[in-house]
Formats: sequence, C-alpha cells, structure tokens
Amino acid sequence: MNVAVIGGYNCSKKAYKSAQRLGVLIAQERWILICGGGSGVMEAACKGAKEKGGLTVGILPSFDEKEANLYLDVKIPTGLGCARNILVVRAADAIVAVNGKYGTLSEIAFALNEGKRVCGIDTWDIKGLIKVTCPEEAIKYIKRKPKWSLKEKSFSQE
Repeated sequence: MNVAVIGGYNCSKKAYKSAQRLGVLIAQERWILICGGGSGVMEAACKGAKEKGGLTVGILPSFDEKEANLYLDVKIPTGLGCARNILVVRAADAIVAVNGKYGTLSEIAFALNEGKRVCGIDTWDIKGLIKVTCPEEAIKYIKRKPKWSLKEKSFSQE
C-alpha cells in the first residue's frame, strides 16, 4: 500500500515529531511512504520510515534533486511546481495530512475531489477529512479501510 504523508516544508517541532512517528509506523506496516520530497513534515516522515527500513518516494516540484530530503530512496523530479501535488495524491492509496498550509490544503482538496479519504493531525478542518489525534490513530484508520475503489467510491476489505 502507498501512503502519502503531506504537510509543510516548514513545521513546528510537534508536527515534525508526529510526522516522524507516522513514518516509523508506515514502515512497520511495510507500506511505501509517498511525499513531496522536501523538508519539514516530508523529511520527518521519511526519516522515521528509514529508521525502520521503510521505502520512501518523493515526488519533487522541480527538476533539481538537490531540494530532496536526505531520507528518500526514490526521487522523482517533475518540474511541475505545486501542480505535482495531484501526482502525490494519485500515487497514494491513503493520505495523512500533518499540519500544513496552503500546499497541504490543495493536496487535501485534490484527494477529496478524487474520492479518497484523508486523515489529518492538527491540520485543516474540512468536511470529508477525518480528524485524528495522533499517528497511531491514523494508522488504525488506514488499516480499517485498506483498499479504496474509485469506481465504487468506498473502501473495501478485498
């Protein structure tokens, strides 16, 4: 399963810690972590995943791999700027937002528009987003709803 962790390039220590814990839990489930590949929440999640041997993928906004965080296994430079946010969403089976500003808001909106469910920790309060209080709660939610079918517009246990 591909799980996207979305959030800001700049974040508080609290958000960094939550994202890092989320990365650890994603790796422990043997899921692939997808993100925008930058610093802040994205770096923290990747760092956590790497601590447990997880696989990390960053879909970068520019053509320059130098902007990628140090914890990425796969770097995908797009040159698309913030338009790459839709690629992050489409590459994911589940999305977890940690804090974040307008870029995170756009990814949440894309995900909801795609019919995907999104959980969020200390992030935007938007209809359709499932609020969770911690990374463990996000993982429980994803495990409870493991497979998304756009055709059926619902999760299934298949």
